[in-house]
Amino acid sequence: MPSDREPAFAVWLTGLPASGKSTVARALVAELQALGVRPAVLESDAVRREITPNATYGEAERDAFYATLAYLARVLVAHGVPVIVDATANRRAYRDRAREAIRRFLEVHVRCPIAVCQARDPKGIYRRGAEGKAPNVPGVSAPYEPPLTPEVIIDGERDDPAAAAGRIVSALREKGFLPRGSGGATGTG
Repeated sequence: MPSDREPAFAVWLTGLPASGKSTVARALVAELQALGVRPAVLESDAVRREITPNATYGEAERDAFYATLAYLARVLVAHGVPVIVDATANRRAYRDRAREAIRRFLEVHVRCPIAVCQARDPKGIYRRGAEGKAPNVPGVSAPYEPPLTPEVIIDGERDDPAAAAGRIVSALREKGFLPRGSGGATGTG
């Protein structure tokens, strides 16, 4: 597909629920937009409401959901749209599948102690899990497999979101996904 744009990329933010992924994603969007890059954001909760409105969070459903999310990211990247995926993706295999499908891929682990995530709990996930109303809560009643070799690790408890976004942009530049100069052309067309 001919294009005057630079090749796009995908950034996958993973971490426990309430670790700070969405906050970092918003800061990253602002940082990229300041560089002239307009990314699409695939926020798992919003996508899940469309794909599985009555989500059960079972293993088979999660397998299908994360395969679909990776597919959407791959299609957007193939069409020159930079993508930020904001998704727990509790199994390493989900993220590895995305990495295999998307050549220009950056994995960011937003690491945060589960006690901090439980204290934040803006969506009530951990509370509902403790009450038996939310099955398969990653890190509690379902596994969360942290990445083995993420390109960037963010401390979701302590790192300033804007500084974290700056580190992600630096990693994108180091991998050659963004120009090293002050601006970027990807996704501006």
